[in-house]
Amino acid sequence: MAPTTPRRHRSWSDACSRTTLDFVNGARAEVSQQAYRPGHRFGNRVLTGLVQGVFGREFRDMLSGYKVMSRRFVKSFPAMSSGFETETELVVHALELRMPAAEVTTAYQERPAGSVSKLRTYRDGARILYLILRLMKDERPLQFFGALSVALLLAALVLVAPVIVTFVETGLVPRLPTAVLSLGIVILSVLTFFTGIVLDLTTRTRQELKRLLYLSVARQLDVR
Repeated sequence: MAPTTPRRHRSWSDACSRTTLDFVNGARAEVSQQAYRPGHRFGNRVLTGLVQGVFGREFRDMLSGYKVMSRRFVKSFPAMSSGFETETELVVHALELRMPAAEVTTAYQERPAGSVSKLRTYRDGARILYLILRLMKDERPLQFFGALSVALLLAALVLVAPVIVTFVETGLVPRLPTAVLSLGIVILSVLTFFTGIVLDLTTRTRQELKRLLYLSVARQLDVR
């Protein structure tokens, strides 16, 4: 990632230290066509769009490495990830705790000649996608297990549809194992949905405790 100017970094730090903001994200605006490697712009939009759809649309460039955090943010952040997934976890953490945050536009240029990026497009993209799904399961269990429940129910309907048609036409059930399998999948779908309900109640309590812990950390204002 091409560096920004120290003056811009200082202005972002001032935004956190002199205001009530706890998180500032830099949205990259490329100044040349070579700023992004092939496929990175598309991957960034897809992954950012997925997070926007699940957790909120406050940030346009989730994978930007230009981020400034307050002391209160740092004290409340568990830092469970390593590598390029950290940017995603930072953004979701800010959204989940409803922190005062802002996004500013910053110039993004191609890498200096001779430098090499550590980002591996497909491997790191898959790891970020896996993290988003895991965060969705942990922070939005009703949506996650609800979607899984609907998928199981649709699979059961697809399997049992020919059995129902045959029964209506002949009055017989020649594919009894398929009917039993479909019934089992329906039961699993119902159990999955109620699992999401129970976990959602638990998650809400955990999120309230996390926010109380976050709010208990005093802001350290810059008094210069």
